[in-house]
Amino acid sequence: MVQLYNLHPFGSQRVVPCGREPARCCCGRGALLVASAAGHCRLEAFGLPGPRPLGSFATLGPVLRMEHSQAGDYLVTIEEKGKATFLRAYMNWRCMSAGSARVCVRMVGHKVEESYSEALKEQMSIVEMPLSDPPLCISCCPVTGDLLVGCKNKLVLFCLKYRVINQNLTVLDFERSLILHIENFVPTEVAFCAGHIAITTELDVLILKLEVVQQNADGAEHRAHRVSTLEKPGAGGFSTHNLQPELDEFIICQKPVELLGEESKFCEIPVTLESTELPTEDTKHFQVQYLLFRHFTPDQSPFGFCEETKLHSLQLLPVYRTGSSETTPEETENKRELLSLFCFFSLPHVGYVYSLGKSVELISTYQYSEKSEQAVLTPQFLHVITSESLQCFTVRCSAAAAREEDPYIDTTVKACPPVSLDVCTLRMQLFIGPRALCHFENNIILLTKADTEDITERRKPTRRMLSRKADSIKSRTDSESEPGWNLYVINTVSTIQLYREMVDYSRTYENVRTESCIHLLSEAHLLLRAALMDPSVLKSEEKEELLRAFRESCAFLGDCYSRFDTKDYHLALPYYRMSGLSVTEVLKRFVSEGDEIQTYERGFIFYLSHSLNEDVNEELSKESANQILQIFYLADPVQLPHILCSPCMSNVCPLTAVNYLQKVEKTLPSVVLTLTKAFMALKMGDLTMYVQEMDSYKEAILACGFIGQPKLLIQRKDGIILPTEFAVHLKDTQPGLLVAATVALHENSKIELEEAEIFFKMLCSNSENTVPQLLVDFWEALLVVCSQEEILEELLLRVASLYVQRISKKQLPETKPLKTTEDLINSCNHFGLIFPWVTSIMSAGSPSDEDYHEDISKLQSLLCGQSVNIASALPVLEPLAEAGAIGLTIRVLCSTRQGKYEEALDQLLRRCPDVAVLYAQHELKGDSRALWWNKLLPELCKRTQLTGSGCPVLISSLKAETLSVVAMELELRDFLSLLPDDGTAAFFLPHLLHCSQRKLLS
Repeated sequence: MVQLYNLHPFGSQRVVPCGREPARCCCGRGALLVASAAGHCRLEAFGLPGPRPLGSFATLGPVLRMEHSQAGDYLVTIEEKGKATFLRAYMNWRCMSAGSARVCVRMVGHKVEESYSEALKEQMSIVEMPLSDPPLCISCCPVTGDLLVGCKNKLVLFCLKYRVINQNLTVLDFERSLILHIENFVPTEVAFCAGHIAITTELDVLILKLEVVQQNADGAEHRAHRVSTLEKPGAGGFSTHNLQPELDEFIICQKPVELLGEESKFCEIPVTLESTELPTEDTKHFQVQYLLFRHFTPDQSPFGFCEETKLHSLQLLPVYRTGSSETTPEETENKRELLSLFCFFSLPHVGYVYSLGKSVELISTYQYSEKSEQAVLTPQFLHVITSESLQCFTVRCSAAAAREEDPYIDTTVKACPPVSLDVCTLRMQLFIGPRALCHFENNIILLTKADTEDITERRKPTRRMLSRKADSIKSRTDSESEPGWNLYVINTVSTIQLYREMVDYSRTYENVRTESCIHLLSEAHLLLRAALMDPSVLKSEEKEELLRAFRESCAFLGDCYSRFDTKDYHLALPYYRMSGLSVTEVLKRFVSEGDEIQTYERGFIFYLSHSLNEDVNEELSKESANQILQIFYLADPVQLPHILCSPCMSNVCPLTAVNYLQKVEKTLPSVVLTLTKAFMALKMGDLTMYVQEMDSYKEAILACGFIGQPKLLIQRKDGIILPTEFAVHLKDTQPGLLVAATVALHENSKIELEEAEIFFKMLCSNSENTVPQLLVDFWEALLVVCSQEEILEELLLRVASLYVQRISKKQLPETKPLKTTEDLINSCNHFGLIFPWVTSIMSAGSPSDEDYHEDISKLQSLLCGQSVNIASALPVLEPLAEAGAIGLTIRVLCSTRQGKYEEALDQLLRRCPDVAVLYAQHELKGDSRALWWNKLLPELCKRTQLTGSGCPVLISSLKAETLSVVAMELELRDFLSLLPDDGTAAFFLPHLLHCSQRKLLS
C-alpha cells in the first residue's frame, strides 16, 4: 500500500499584507483576523480569499488566545495586561471596516439597552467577562455560538443571547449559565460543540456530554441535583491525580489508559455542575455523561522517551446532514442539522480522530514523519505543520458520517469506502519555519517565522516554493527590521481538480499495485462525498458537477472491483448501481471486442448475474445478449439457465443459447436447464424439441423445477406481473402443470396471492371483474397444500364467493375445471362429504340447476366441511338466500354450522318438511336431541292432523322415525304428555307399549 501520494492539494498562495508581525490568527465567515505580536496590541481583519484589508482595532494587551464564532460572528480573546488576563468578546467588529470608530465597552450581565441607541447601532461592542480565576483556554460552539472558558479546576459556560433593543436593532450578549467544577484538572485546551465538551491537559483527554434532564415538580430537588457531585466509581478505578511516588529515588511512570463510553466514568475525575443563571420556566437542567478518557505517558513516542510530549490541537469537528442548509449564511446557521461529531487531538508524533456518534470509536490514527507543531482537521483533510513542512493527510469523517446518515449504506444498492481504510499522506510541502495554522473553507492560513540560518537558506535558488499570483502584495515596511516572518493564505485546489488528479494518478497503479489503485480511487470518492455533505455547497451548478464526478468515481470503483481479483469483489455491484450506468454501458467499458481469450473476474460476474437476475428494466441488444451468453458460458456456466430467463435477455439468439445449454448439460444436467431449453425451443418454434425436453421429467418434477427459476413463467416490468411465452403455451397445452407450478411458487414465497391473481387474469385476458377458471383451479389446488391460517381463511372466502357468483348470475366456467367435487373431497380436508339431507333437498330442485351442478356441489361441500368461518361467509352467501332448493340448503347449512338447529328445523318444516326427519337423524345429537320431542314431534303431529291421510310422507316420518326415537329416549309419563289429545290410540299404541316395556326391562 502506498502511504505517500505526491498529489497537489495546495494551489496558489498569497501573502497577507500585515503591517506588524503576526502572533496569532483565526478565520470565520470569509474573514481572517490577525493578532499582532507583543508590543503592538492590535487586531487586523482581512477579507478572504483576497486577502484584502478590512480594518484594524486595538486590544487591551497582547492576545494569548483567540477564536472566532461562526454562530453570532463574534471574536473572543484572552488578553494580557500587566500580570492579569482578561476575557473579551468583540461584537459587530466588521463595522470597523466601514470606517466607523465607535466602540462600546460593557460588562457582561449589565443592561444592554444603556449602551445602544438608534444613532449608535453601527458600533463595535466589546463585552468583558470577569472571572474569579484567570482564563486559560476558550472555545465557541459552531452550532449555537455559546462560549466555554477553561480555568483551573473548572469550566465556565456563557450562553449566547440575542437581545432585542427595538424593532430595528438586535444585539448579541452573553449570560453566564453553568460552571463545571473538575477537581485537580488544569485544562490546556477545550473544545465545545453541541453540548459536547473536550478537555486536554498535557497528557490527558476527557470528553463529556451535557444532557438536558426533565424538570420535577419540586424546584428544591433540582437545585440539589444541579450542584451535587456525580457519584464516584468504586475502588479499582483509574486515577491520574492521586498517585504518590513510594520512594523519592524512583520515578513512577503511569500506564497509558483508554476508556470508552460507559467505562470512561471510571477515570475518577469528578465533575460538579453549578447553575449560575436565574431560574425561569425555560431554564434547562443538565447532567454529565462521560464519553472518553485517555491518558498518555511521556514515552508514548516512536522516538522513545521525550520530555516535550504534550497534547495539542484539540478540536471538535461537526458534520451536518446532507442538504440541511439554505441560501444565506444566517439561514444556514439556523437550519443546518448536526449529523456526526468527531474529536481530534495530537501528540507530537501521533494524531487521533474519534467518532462521537451512537458509540465512541477511534476511527483513525496518524503517524507523522517528524514532530508536529499544530494540526487542523477538516471534513476533507487533516493539515499538519512540522518544523519544515505543511502536510496534508486524508480523513475518514465522511465515511463515518455517511453511515450515520444511512445505516444501510453497505448493501447491494449502496456502498462507501470503509472507515478503517488506511490513511495516507497526499502532500508534504516544504516551508521555512511554520509556526501556526488555521483553516477556512478552501483556504489555509499559515504563519511562518524563520530563524537567521533559515533566511540564508531561503535565498538559495534551489528552494522550491508554491506559485504566487502576480497580484500578490506584501508590506515591506517592517519586514526589513523584522525579517523572517510571513503570513500566507494558501488556496486548496477545488475538489473536482484534486479528484481529477487522483483519478489520473490511480492509473499508474492499475497494472502494478491494484490495492493502491483502489485505495486512491476510494480517497477520491470520499473527497467528493465530503464535499457533497458540506451545507455550503448550495449552487446547483457546483452541486451538479460534484454529483457527476461522484457518479463517475462510482463507475471507476466498479471497474476496479470488476477487473481485479480482490476479496471485496462484491462491491462492483453497488458501485456500478450508484454510477447510474446501464448493463450495456458497463459491458462496453469492460469487454474488449474480438478478444477470445479475455478472462472475467468474480466481481464482473457477480455484477452481471445480480443485475440480470433482478427486475431491471433494460432490454439488451442481440449483440450484447449474445456477448453475455458467451461470458457466462466461459466464466460461470451453472448460471447460464438463470441468465437466459432474465427479461434483459429477450433478444438473445435462441439457437446459440440451446447450443451452449446442450454443452453445459453434458456435465451439469438439471431440471431448470431442461425447462430453459424447452423455453428456447418455443422461441425458435421447434415444438418437437419442446415436447422432447418436457417429456424428460415427470410433471411433478417439472412443477418443482419452476421454483428454481420463476422467471420461466413470470416476469416483472415496472412493478407489473407479466406472463411469459412459456406460461401462455402451458395454459393451452398443460394447464394442470401451470397451476401446479404456480402453487409451488406460492408455497416457496416466489409469488404472492395477489400477484398470482393478476398473473392468471393477464394470462387468460380476463377483465378485472371476471375470474378465469384457471385462477379458480389455482385457488382450489392451493387449498390442498396451504397451511397458513390467514391465507386459508381468505382463500376459502374467495372460492365460496366465486361459486356464489357463478350460481347466482348463471355463469359457466370458460374452461373445464381441473378438479371435480369428488377430487376436492378426496384430496382436501376443507371440503366435506355432502350430507344426505342436502342431497335429498336438491333432488327436488329445479332441472336448470343441473347446468351449475359442479359449482353448487363444491359450495355445499365447502359448507359441509368445518373450515369456513360462517360468520364471515354470510355476506358472501347472501345472493343465494332465495335461490330455490340451493338457497334452502345454504340457509339450513349456515344455521346448522351456527348451532341454530331449531331455526334450521323451522326452515325445513316450512319449505321441505319431508326432509326434516332425515335432517334430525343426521344433525340432532347430544344436547340438541331434545328437539325431537320438543319441536319435531309436536310439529309433525300438528301437520298430520291438518292434512289427514293425504300426506303419507309425514305419517311415515312420524310413525317410523320420530315416535321410535321419542319412545326410546323419554319416560312413559313424558311420552304420554307429548301425544295429542285427539289422536288415534291404535296409531300411538305400539310406541307406548315399546316405551313401557323398555321401562320394565330397565
